[in-house]
Amino acid sequence: MTNPSVPTPKPYILDIAPYVPGVAKAADGRALTKLSANENPLGCSEAALAAMMQSREAARYPDPDSVALRNALGELHGIDPARIVCGTGSDELLNLAAQAFAGVGDEVLMPQFSFAVYPIAARRVGAVPVEAKAKDFGADVDALLAAVTPATRIVFIANPNNPTGTWLPHSEIQRLHAGLPGDVLLVLDQAYAEYLDDEGAPGLALAGEAENVLVTRTFSKIYGLASARVGWATGAPPLVDALNRIRGPFNVTGAAQAGALAALGDQDFVRRSREANARVRADFDARLEGLGNRGVSVVPSEANFVLVRFADQPTAERVRDAIADAGYAVRHLPGQGLGEALRITIGNDEDMAVVGDAIERAITG
Repeated sequence: MTNPSVPTPKPYILDIAPYVPGVAKAADGRALTKLSANENPLGCSEAALAAMMQSREAARYPDPDSVALRNALGELHGIDPARIVCGTGSDELLNLAAQAFAGVGDEVLMPQFSFAVYPIAARRVGAVPVEAKAKDFGADVDALLAAVTPATRIVFIANPNNPTGTWLPHSEIQRLHAGLPGDVLLVLDQAYAEYLDDEGAPGLALAGEAENVLVTRTFSKIYGLASARVGWATGAPPLVDALNRIRGPFNVTGAAQAGALAALGDQDFVRRSREANARVRADFDARLEGLGNRGVSVVPSEANFVLVRFADQPTAERVRDAIADAGYAVRHLPGQGLGEALRITIGNDEDMAVVGDAIERAITG
């Protein structure tokens, strides 16, 4: 029961289950190598690192509009910079989208097994998060469209999806968009788009054509700038205008803007990261497929992680602990209905060899 004599949060705030980041330590406090947060094992571009280290204007506010960064993003992707807004990671922009376009009593729709930030973004504005049943651990367009009601204001969909790694072809994204009412905002979260062969370009094109599509991107994944916290979004001018009205006035630091700008200029690093991820992921998948007779299966992934499923939750917990004993942290997601699974970031060859050995030992005894 709340105390009426002290400030009381809104009831829908108290309904939020706080976001739990990927662990970096074992239960006994030992530091672990993180394969729990989908970070780039190659780090970041040397040019980006140098640019951040050379940023020496700590006493001055950064460019409030990230003009140079937006111009560079526009040039790289063929987008009018006026249709781009930058944020403190894409997380800020996802939350701003909910704040701008949903409120108390509205519904925010998402697929089952979606990014944990989506229900938080909905609840923090008093909206109701609604899940549409997944198909093969990925978004089901028919289920999403069937779940739309007059109260639906936003549909969040990550493509590729976190935490399952699944991906919808653009034809399915187009079919979803075509089936939505015009006043429903489709937020296409493309945090992992650069790991795709087409780098998510069709999604950006849809945001350039439609009035109700917002695409979000991040520098935290393939660009390796997770610590810098830089994201961006693009969509029709009224959508971008709404986010600009409520974002923080200096939301991207000067060092972060400098690092992201330099990272954009090193597309060779992006290519090498994408190629290394595809090769190591394929090798790791093949190894785990050899354990299929032991109840191990891998959800096909287009991202820099894989969702590995086991016979049951106790087995997943035993494997998680065995991996921790080997010095690595992975992500267990019982709170998202995936108690029998572990999400494992793709590291380098050595990382995945050690993790694979630990899985085999735990499964075979």
